Formats: sequence, structure tokens, C-alpha cells
Amino acid sequence: MPVPPYAAWMLEQEARALLTRLARVKPFALQESMLPAANLLPESQIAIERFLMRGRKHLRSLVWGFLRWLRSPASRWSDAQEAQRRFTFLRLRFNRVVTHFDMFDNVITQRSENETGIWLSGLDVVSGDALRLPGYYEAPPVICYLDRGLGAAIRRARTRLPGGGDNPVAIIKVPRERLVGSGIASSLVHEVGHQAAALLELVESLRTTLDQLANQRVAEREAWLLWKRWISEIVADFWSVARVGVASTLGLIGVVSLPRVFIFRLNVDDPHPTPWIRVKLSAAMGQALYPQPAWARLAALWESYYPLDGLPDEQLRLLRLLESTIPVLAATIMNHRPVALRGSSLQEALDIDQRQPSRLRALLEQWRMEPKEMYETSPSVVFAVLGQGRLDGNLTPEEESTVVAKLLSYWALKSTLDAASHCTATPQPCACKATA
Repeated sequence: MPVPPYAAWMLEQEARALLTRLARVKPFALQESMLPAANLLPESQIAIERFLMRGRKHLRSLVWGFLRWLRSPASRWSDAQEAQRRFTFLRLRFNRVVTHFDMFDNVITQRSENETGIWLSGLDVVSGDALRLPGYYEAPPVICYLDRGLGAAIRRARTRLPGGGDNPVAIIKVPRERLVGSGIASSLVHEVGHQAAALLELVESLRTTLDQLANQRVAEREAWLLWKRWISEIVADFWSVARVGVASTLGLIGVVSLPRVFIFRLNVDDPHPTPWIRVKLSAAMGQALYPQPAWARLAALWESYYPLDGLPDEQLRLLRLLESTIPVLAATIMNHRPVALRGSSLQEALDIDQRQPSRLRALLEQWRMEPKEMYETSPSVVFAVLGQGRLDGNLTPEEESTVVAKLLSYWALKSTLDAASHCTATPQPCACKATA
């Protein structure tokens, strides 16, 4: 039987109500108030607004299509059940659009917080710098926000969002307790490493290599299969160490310093390595990239915090087996040549020369005489310098916090002015503010 008139009328009212609510979902550029320096970088804002705009436009066309069907002779061959089914589908699509809006709204709203908004904009700049790898891939925009908890997390760009659609930007959640100090760089750049690994397809290619090692080194097979299980997190740790040096391992120690029962727990379903071995690996990768005695001191300090005494024999055996394979693993990652790097190894592509300890120490001394030079240096190099200074005892926590706060504010302001200058110099209309 055809759709009853009352059912058709009711569903039309509900569909039109969807359109009115959809019209209330405005672009962020028209409703979020914040200091200009706290705003998203133009490429981030444009990517988000265009993504949301496409979703709203598609939903609007679906609703109008439903209304045309409801008013057409074709609906006479259906019934109320079919009409309700079609409307329910529309409402679910509407909720998806709102969910995507709310996800970005939660991130952007923090930009209105005093100081925090500007620091977040500065962290966007740091993230972009840590992700940049000219000549090998086009880095997506990165935006940061704060949340509770000890660890950071990333929703990578170009991955599927809840309800459908590809994420237009990388979104990094950083722990609020890490602000403001160089320790924020460890968590932040680790998450950047996940995005870089996806762009270079590092996890897939390294798993193949680790499979080969497991087959070649039979006596160590158990260890290599575990490294293979954990490789996604290990690659992110490697990226962090390569970009910010000892600041990465110092920050990692701060994150995974937990009650002893958690430090040695080995869960094969967890993609994160056991904390005790993870810190040892971080220090070993640092020693391989940036040789200095400080790495051995850090590893010894970690062992003094969590000695292996009293562990069950089987657990101790496995930890020692993993520890014995660390040098080969570190060398394997450093010298890995994924297809995306077109013949270069990871250490070659990451240009580690500018972050060698001797240069970092020299930069710190130079900046004490000429502070303005620090502000013009690559943000990831700056954090490497600050981390080295903290480890050497040449930078106090109070100095570090003051300097990092100033740097984040400066980078936020500079990126804003640079974007405005670019728009002014461009002859065609600037697309910094997308509207719908």
C-alpha cells in the first residue's frame, strides 16, 4: 500500500527539520573566537572546513532527494515502513556529520583558552617541523590539543573516521601534565613518528625484515617475533629520538615510570613494548644515532629505578634475550631502506648531523650569548638542544619551562604572521578562511 498521507507528512516535517539543524552547523571560521596567534594554520583550517563542507553538502542533497521521492508518484508503490527506513538512514548520516563536527570542535575550542591556545598553535608548528621530510612525501597538516592522562595519541591523517570519511588532518592529543617543558617534545614527536611511518610504509617493510631475522637467528626467534609485534611503537620511538635526541628518552622515562608491577608486564596483545625494555631500546637507538656516554648513564639510571632482582626465571630470561638483540635491532632500523626513501636509509634521510651532541652543546652556549638565534632555529633542533642541556645539568627546569613557553608563543605568532604575509602577497583571493 502507498505511504499513508499522515506518515508522509510527518516524515517530511522531520526531514525539513534535519535541514534546519544542518543549516545551524556553521564553519569554524564564523564562530570560534580566539587570538589570531592561537588559530589553526591556514592549511589545517582549510582542510577541516572543506572536509566538513563536503559532508554537509552531501547530506543536504540526500535530504532533498528523500523529499522529492516522498512527494513523487514513486512513493505510492512503497509503504510507511520503507519511508521510515529511508528517513532513518538520513538521520544516521546527519549524526555522522555532527560527530565529525564535534570531534574538530573539541580540538579547536581549546584555542580560546588563555595561553594554552597559543601554546597549542606553537605545538602545531613543532609537529609540522618534526614531520617534514622534503623530497620523500607531502606532509599533511597537524593540529594538537590537550587532554588528561600520561601518554599522547594520534588520529592519523588520511585514515577512516568513525562513521566514514578520511581524516583531513593529523590530530595529536598531548597530555596536559607535560606542559610546559621539553618533555612535551618526546610525546609529541613520538606521535608524529606514527604519521611519518604511515607515509613511508615503514611498519610493513620492517616487519618483513624482522621476519627474515627471526628465520635466520633461530636461537633468538622469540625475541624477533616480539619486536615484530611491537615495531609500530618502536618506529615512532626511533623517530622521536632521531628528531629530539635525549629529550625523547628523558620524556619516555617520565611517561612509563609506573609502579613496578607494570614495568615488567609483557602483554603480547599490547603494541607497546614492555616499559623496561622500551627505555633500554630508546637509549640504545640514541647511542647509535648520537654517540655519547650519557646514554649509558641513562640506561643505568633506569635499571637502578627498576632492578631485575626477584623476577621469575622465565620473565628474566625473556628480558635478557630481548636486551641481547637490541644492538642488532637498532642498527636494522637505522639502516633500513624502505622503497619510499628511494635508496636512502632512515638515518640518511633524517639528517642526523645537525643534532649531534657536540653541536647541541655549542648551540646552547651560543644562544646564551645571542638568544635571538634560538628563535630562528628549527623547533625540533631547539628541543634537542634543551633536552641535552637538561641532561648535562646546564639548564634548570625553571629555565626550561620559561624558554619553552616563550618559544611556543613565538612560533605561534610567527606562523600566523607568515600565513598573513603569504595571503597578502598572493594576487588571487586568499583561501585561508573556507566557508560553506
